[in-house]
Amino acid sequence: MNGKKWKKFLRIIFGRTAFVMLFLLIQIAVLFGAFQWLSEHIFFVYGGFTLLSTVVVIYIINKRQNPIYQLAWVIPVLIFPVFGAMFYIFLELQVGTRRIARRLEVILKQTKPWLEQNEMVMARLSRENQRIAHLAGYMGKYGGYPIYDKTYVEYFPLGDELFPRLLEELEKAERYIFMEYFIVEEGRFWDSVLEILAKKARDGVEVRFLYDGMGCLTLLPYHYPQRLERMGIHCKVFFPVKPALTSYQNNRDHRKITVIDGHTAFTGGINLADEYINEIVRFGHWKDTAVMLKGEAVTSFLMMFLQMWNVSERKEEDYGRYLRDPDYRYPLDLDMGGYVMPYGDSPLDEEAVGESVYLDILNDAANYVHIMTPYLILDSDMITSLTFAAKKGVQVIIIMPHVPDKIYAYYLARSYYQELLAAGVRIFEYTPGFVHAKVFTSDGEKAVVGSVNLDYRSLYLHFECAVYLYQNRAVEDVEKDFQKTLKQCQEITMEDCRRYPLLKQLAGAGLRLFAPLM
Repeated sequence: MNGKKWKKFLRIIFGRTAFVMLFLLIQIAVLFGAFQWLSEHIFFVYGGFTLLSTVVVIYIINKRQNPIYQLAWVIPVLIFPVFGAMFYIFLELQVGTRRIARRLEVILKQTKPWLEQNEMVMARLSRENQRIAHLAGYMGKYGGYPIYDKTYVEYFPLGDELFPRLLEELEKAERYIFMEYFIVEEGRFWDSVLEILAKKARDGVEVRFLYDGMGCLTLLPYHYPQRLERMGIHCKVFFPVKPALTSYQNNRDHRKITVIDGHTAFTGGINLADEYINEIVRFGHWKDTAVMLKGEAVTSFLMMFLQMWNVSERKEEDYGRYLRDPDYRYPLDLDMGGYVMPYGDSPLDEEAVGESVYLDILNDAANYVHIMTPYLILDSDMITSLTFAAKKGVQVIIIMPHVPDKIYAYYLARSYYQELLAAGVRIFEYTPGFVHAKVFTSDGEKAVVGSVNLDYRSLYLHFECAVYLYQNRAVEDVEKDFQKTLKQCQEITMEDCRRYPLLKQLAGAGLRLFAPLM
């Protein structure tokens, strides 16, 4: 073990991470022990809790949520009728989550005036394709984000290619830089970005940086925001991990967003760590993607960032102040044809926007749907749409990692392979290493690039973001990259699934019981 890894190991074992985990485990153990004692020593109390468990199960079944997610709670409640029921009630009654949801609702109302749909754009889209216009209408009403035209989109098939372009655009910032990321780790990538941020802050550029508390729990020291503040960078940790049982810790900020001066934005699957640019090797070659936007569509990412930033703020934000300077002139032609729709997804409302977009692409496809995803943990709706599309003759191809980053997630993904293959879905694994890209492309006219994985966490539990492209020239670049990546993959056959070790098959099958929690 080299010096850097040894230092990181010691920081995890003796640092705040171990302290947080230890206290969480102690709290769970105390709760479990108390409920077990009650069940063993007080018969009538246990009977009352059993009745309560029945009520809880009825409540879960009737609650408006994904059936598989319901099943994931019903099973532990039935197996542990006292502990399971009380733990569920404990999480349901969390005032912190409700308070955050109310705060977000207020912020969404405040940003709504800057996210109004351009009626001329919608009218033209309706004339060209009524189905896409219906999707855009849904996204505007329930997702809160409009669709735009005349937006320049540059697609990056690797973090290696994004890296210099991101640094170049950061150097051009004159008014502000806003960045929001799930994972940040010291190294060439982040150090290069930080150097520019610090320099820009010294020059009077407003710099705000937001990173997720769980994503960076073992990567950055507890007081890292203060270090950035001393550089002139306003820094926050989204939902810092604390040694207390609370449901909101489950809702992480998985977004990857950079906004510069209101005219340029970046998003995709790429975090600020060296494996994302293949500066270091983790799980083989790291395949990831991103896009850069220039144009009015950047406003959606600007508001997305400010919404999350202001969750923990109480002072009023002047949102209009950060719109693109009207005198700014783009150094390139923005008209790449078609339409661009950035969008965010929140776990604290009742709309699974990220999944709805994916399902719409699958259900509307005429020729093909091509997918890259690091994880394949599917609910019944997604399985039905994938298999139905393949059964009716649409070419459905999924590229998965051959070298996984989480072995349990890979076993779980393999448990879906046979069902998908039997329906005609084709599955390939990227043999050089790990695919972290989250990409859909369909029929040469639609594409999605963003942070949304095909798993329960992304679709139901995390804050996510992405860009939907329709007939924009960048769609061609996304499909070309898919075909290039496909040449580096091996196809998985039904015979491969049958030869897969039995113990690993059983592990995947067992893990499906807990799939909604992964």
